[in-house]
Amino acid sequence: MTTLHWKLVIDAADPHAQAAFWGEVLHYEVEDHSALIDRLLGFGAVPEAATVRLDDRRAWRDLAAVRHPDDPCEAESGTGLGRRILFQRVPEPKTGKNRLHLDVHAEPGRRDDEVARVEGLGAAVSRHVKEQGGEWVIMTDPEGNEFCVH
Repeated sequence: MTTLHWKLVIDAADPHAQAAFWGEVLHYEVEDHSALIDRLLGFGAVPEAATVRLDDRRAWRDLAAVRHPDDPCEAESGTGLGRRILFQRVPEPKTGKNRLHLDVHAEPGRRDDEVARVEGLGAAVSRHVKEQGGEWVIMTDPEGNEFCVH
């Protein structure tokens, strides 16, 4: 039996803003799919309306992704082949508490610094938790998705 490859997919109102935010939070790279998009547009395989221009390159209008900088990526498509998060545009707003969330682990003794850095990127502190099992800060990203900083 072989192991399965996976990616985390997060619904978003603005996938590009979310990718930029999480890329900064995690020190991940925003994937560049422009070569693939240009090729597909050249073949007439996708409509221009499926793309946008960002930072002087083409990107998918409704999708953006970040990947770990040490993981490989497919040269032809710019798609990460390891740890990655894909943000997909959805029409409906977030309506409740996430059933799945990320835990971000700061270096020992640096949680408060990390919380301040992430706040500076657009996150908000929801509450501080101190329990017998540990201490962490519950935060929300710019679209209201919960995550924890340990």
